[in-house]
Amino acid sequence: MALKYWAVIFVLGIGWGMSFMFNAILLRELGPLSVSMGRVGLGALGCWIYVLACRKPVRISLHRAVALLGFGVLSYAAPFAFYALGQQHIASGVAGIVNAITPAFAVVVSHFWPGGERATLLKSFGVLCGIGGIVVLSFPVLQSGQTSALWAVLLTLCAPLCYAFSVNLARAFRDMEAVVLVALALTGATLAITPLALWSEGLPVITKAETWASLAVIGFILTSAAFIVFYWVLPKVGPTNITMVTFIAPISALILGAWILDERLLPEQLFGMAAILAGLLLIDGRIIRAMRPKSAPNQNQPNG
Repeated sequence: MALKYWAVIFVLGIGWGMSFMFNAILLRELGPLSVSMGRVGLGALGCWIYVLACRKPVRISLHRAVALLGFGVLSYAAPFAFYALGQQHIASGVAGIVNAITPAFAVVVSHFWPGGERATLLKSFGVLCGIGGIVVLSFPVLQSGQTSALWAVLLTLCAPLCYAFSVNLARAFRDMEAVVLVALALTGATLAITPLALWSEGLPVITKAETWASLAVIGFILTSAAFIVFYWVLPKVGPTNITMVTFIAPISALILGAWILDERLLPEQLFGMAAILAGLLLIDGRIIRAMRPKSAPNQNQPNG
């Protein structure tokens, strides 16, 4: 990848790591499905404001609208709900750790996906290294033996599995402008999650300023703006490389969880972060290629 795309992925990783902290704040007053509803609803609103302000054309068939509804559920409503459901029993940093398994799922899904990217040996080693880091990071949770925490980890794993499929499904919408795609998909996600959230948790009641502020940030910045950028860069780097943001997100989630939410930062988590960074470098392959000796020029070739 070009360095400018690396920078975009790095910023997205930090931002989405912050989302776990905001989830923890929102769950103090809202139910998990309401958190997902608020995020996709405000995310859709932010995208439509941009679409209308820039006068972007929106022309889709009924068949594509239905497809975007399903895509929105898989990409936004379902994973956001899974994270919020899991974070009722695990810390924000742990949820960020679980999220980091997305590249491993994406490599497997993309390898078998029609026309998908084939997993190279180097990327496979990178994924294994990243998974090793996740295991180390998760060890304190698994060692505690808390049934609710174990189930929460398994439930949270459903979110990266959704992402692994959605980044490959996104190829079907490559002809659409990114902001229009995100606006329509988030609208579909909102239409799908709202009835379920209202039926299960009732009408949300927000009384704290920090809840409104967290909703605004997670909806407008970490959803509207972030996913517009995400789908802009996706065709440029490929579905496997784009999921590397989830190697960066757990580091951001752990640091912010410890700093803002006073979550305990354990030595195992630091070792795990180091392993995840190593996996990130292996998947990119830039340093490995730079270390390979360059072949000597053929002496029989004429200089010209």
